[in-house]
Amino acid sequence: MVENLARSGDLRTARVTEAMLAVPRHSFVEGESLRASYQNRPLATGFGQTISQPTVVAIMTEALELTGRERVLEIGTGSGYQTAILSLLASRVFSLEAIAPLVESARERLARLGYANVDVRLGDGFVGWPEEAPFDRVIVTAAPADLPDELVSQLDEGGVLVSPVGPPDGLQVLVRGKKSGNEVETEPLGPVRFVPMEPRTTGDFAGTRTPWGARFPRL
Repeated sequence: MVENLARSGDLRTARVTEAMLAVPRHSFVEGESLRASYQNRPLATGFGQTISQPTVVAIMTEALELTGRERVLEIGTGSGYQTAILSLLASRVFSLEAIAPLVESARERLARLGYANVDVRLGDGFVGWPEEAPFDRVIVTAAPADLPDELVSQLDEGGVLVSPVGPPDGLQVLVRGKKSGNEVETEPLGPVRFVPMEPRTTGDFAGTRTPWGARFPRL
């Protein structure tokens, strides 16, 4: 999987490559074979959610340009796969998840696998984690229509934000932004399809949802 990502150009740096080699993707999905766990596609993780396609994880992680000193806010813990990769590349990761059972399972899984510099809690992604702000990096794994003001305000000066943006049933674009003053200037990284970012904090969600990070050809 990692060799294919490097060959396609989605993995470019040694640090991110090593992190993706180190995190066992099969430990973050249930009911899938070892072979299926390492295919380049999103996989179901329960409650109508999925673990992102490895291509999307690689692109988003590379775009953060982590050096190992950063405090990162992640919106959308899910299974904890992206969280685990971030934990190997940053100083500390604060991850918010809106679905309570996923919070508990991600906490247990990350602790069992030894990712100690991670804090996971139930919360509304639109609100962020103000008591721990500012953050050097913000990564969002569900698509808001526009970048939430609260997340922009919690990003430190010069910090980087990576997020899909767009309507649930229309064109979504993965953007990378850098904060200057009170604004984030963004650049497009390519079209994507993510579940919509919704202001919710509880509940079990069943049924079929659009996969997180099902990737379309780049812009």
